Amino acid sequence: MPERHLAIVLHDVAPATWPAYRPFVAAVDALAATLGPIPLTWLVVPDFHGRGRFDGDPAFVDRLQRRLERGDELALHGYYHRDDAPPPRTPGEWWMRRLYTREGEFQAIDDATVDERLDGGAALFADQGWPPPGFVAPAWLMNAATRRALTRRDFLYTSCRKRLYRLPEFTPLPAPGLVWSARSAWRRGLSLGVCTLQAHHHRQAGLLRLGIHPVDLGHPGLFDRWLRIVVTQIRAGRQPITKRQWLGRQARGATPP
Repeated sequence: MPERHLAIVLHDVAPATWPAYRPFVAAVDALAATLGPIPLTWLVVPDFHGRGRFDGDPAFVDRLQRRLERGDELALHGYYHRDDAPPPRTPGEWWMRRLYTREGEFQAIDDATVDERLDGGAALFADQGWPPPGFVAPAWLMNAATRRALTRRDFLYTSCRKRLYRLPEFTPLPAPGLVWSARSAWRRGLSLGVCTLQAHHHRQAGLLRLGIHPVDLGHPGLFDRWLRIVVTQIRAGRQPITKRQWLGRQARGATPP
């Protein structure tokens, strides 16, 4: 059988969200004692909701550096992770930017703002000596200006809900993801059914991504369910891997996408 991999992706990583992640990361690290290495992909927000840049917290920077040294991946996840563009002007824009999400930072900003935020985030990574990162837009929403800007820079990849795109060519690679909507009880209930069906539907996918958010981990049921999914997928034969590592394997032709 073709190799199957599992990417555990932590979204919205910042000093403000670390308390939500601390017990989950510890639990995953504990699983590694019996299941083998479980590298994580951390989607780091430079200035989460404008609360202060992550490089202003030396302990947080040191924590990420140590995770990088143990084999984890650090990727850039927006800049502020909030939609501060001018208000929506059409019903379609309102639905996407107010109902679907209020954090689609790169969905409605202009070229100059895209350039400023991409370059600012990349510079923060470079200042720490971290490798050139992948870029994941908040809520996976990117407008044409963002796509154009990504083709002119050194980011390794970007992604949507179903695919990774190797940059700068935007080469699509199938990589379905599971994600929970945890903002309300009815969303959590609906997500349970959807994720169960998707996990079955994508059981033979070369890469399955778990898109975990800090809000998920505030609900004991979701905290435990994400851990069960990790265990189930690994015991079913999926090898944990970072997105960066998986893309490297594709480039070498190790596993057909």
